[in-house]
Amino acid sequence: MKIVIIGAGIAGCTAYLELQKHLPSSDSEATHEITIYEAYSTDVNVTSDQRSEGEENTHSSTLLVGGGLGIAPNGLNVLRRLDEGLLRDVVRGGYVLSTSNLKSKNGSTLLCMKPTPNASSEESGHDPEKMHMVACSRHSFWRTLRERIPDDRIINKKILEVVSHPDKRNVIRFADGSPPVEADLVIGADGVRSTAKRALFPDAEEEPYPPQYEGLVGVGGFIPSAEVKGLVEKGSMNFVHGGNGFFGYFFSESAASEKNRDSPYHVSDPGDSLAWWSTYEIEECPDRSTLDMAAVNRQLQERHAHWADPVVQKILQSLHVTNMYATWTSPPLPTWERDGVVLVGDAAHALPSTSGQGSSQALEDVEALALLLAHYLGEAGQTPASMSVADQKRAIKAAAAKYMGLREPHVTAILKAAQKMQSNKRDMSVLKEYTMYAIMKVMGFFPSLMTGQIRQVMDYNIADDVARVLGAEKGKTT
Repeated sequence: MKIVIIGAGIAGCTAYLELQKHLPSSDSEATHEITIYEAYSTDVNVTSDQRSEGEENTHSSTLLVGGGLGIAPNGLNVLRRLDEGLLRDVVRGGYVLSTSNLKSKNGSTLLCMKPTPNASSEESGHDPEKMHMVACSRHSFWRTLRERIPDDRIINKKILEVVSHPDKRNVIRFADGSPPVEADLVIGADGVRSTAKRALFPDAEEEPYPPQYEGLVGVGGFIPSAEVKGLVEKGSMNFVHGGNGFFGYFFSESAASEKNRDSPYHVSDPGDSLAWWSTYEIEECPDRSTLDMAAVNRQLQERHAHWADPVVQKILQSLHVTNMYATWTSPPLPTWERDGVVLVGDAAHALPSTSGQGSSQALEDVEALALLLAHYLGEAGQTPASMSVADQKRAIKAAAAKYMGLREPHVTAILKAAQKMQSNKRDMSVLKEYTMYAIMKVMGFFPSLMTGQIRQVMDYNIADDVARVLGAEKGKTT
């Protein structure tokens, strides 16, 4: 089978590795041909900040965007099942978090949550379900994935158009006018402004489901952790709420001397950097090409000038913001697949950062798709080389139907919960602000109410769910 993946970000790179692991092959035959097309450089030695200076950033799903992210236990378990060594290297490049602190701008802690309190205990026996969250720079995570893909499998070309066909191979055309290529399966892992998505709606004259600006923007960066020594709790993710925005921070790497720095079950002493971000409301989506970043820095300092949190004030003292990112989500799509073109990650369902699940849901997507595709290709009872295009199309169609049936309800529930929570990042009246504080304070007395909902998402095992669905299908046919 000839497979093209569009986008070499986190979802695209993981899709390549999942397909290589799970798709059926024969020792006597050539394996599936998988190629990734990416519009921008994938040089692992070029940082995101360096790359973005001369290239247009589109969305946080791409390899271009720096900053920090969190990988929840459900996402880490996808990596563990894919490759234990990959999980180890991702954790080694980040920092394990065991505690989430919700604070007010006045400096008080309103709520403390420990979603996985027993992850590092001897009793847990390193149960995969007990892993903590891992925070890291987006570039570090992407680089760890990218290093596992042969250079000749990634081609730097911008896709102009994808054309799906029901009974023959799909066609990919390029912006530079070079000859088109054909593929049995095209996986769109190209973010919220997906080019692949247009292939699902060929009769639409304009983009029928454009991304939606959520009215929020984010800025962020990193500072030396030495500047906040003694001010940030070990292993903590900190969320500071105010009536005119939101601020968050966490250590982004472990100390090099820590013996357990590559274990997702242990909280280590922090390393040299602290990641931070601020989210606030702007009614009109800013045009990044004309942004006055000096004004953005000045306005950010004014916005948080009277916040009492000492870490926020330390960050403001050395503030240097170079990029601003709007929060985009995708409207519900009627389908994520058409004739062998399948969307994953933000191309199918962009989630706001409030969800804490953007990367983890993309990881779940590609594992589910790879497992289902492997099943239906194997069910055909033929070797990969002997399958006709029609046979392959039928297998892809069956796998995609089950993939959407599993993933769409799950992701939609996460999106709705995140959109409710992100209202706390918008401008609000003093009355509403202090009502928010009061609610959080009360919830602090009943932390299980919060952690219970979080655990439902973090404990979810997409591989088990795929096995359940396929098992139920098999039961119907016997």
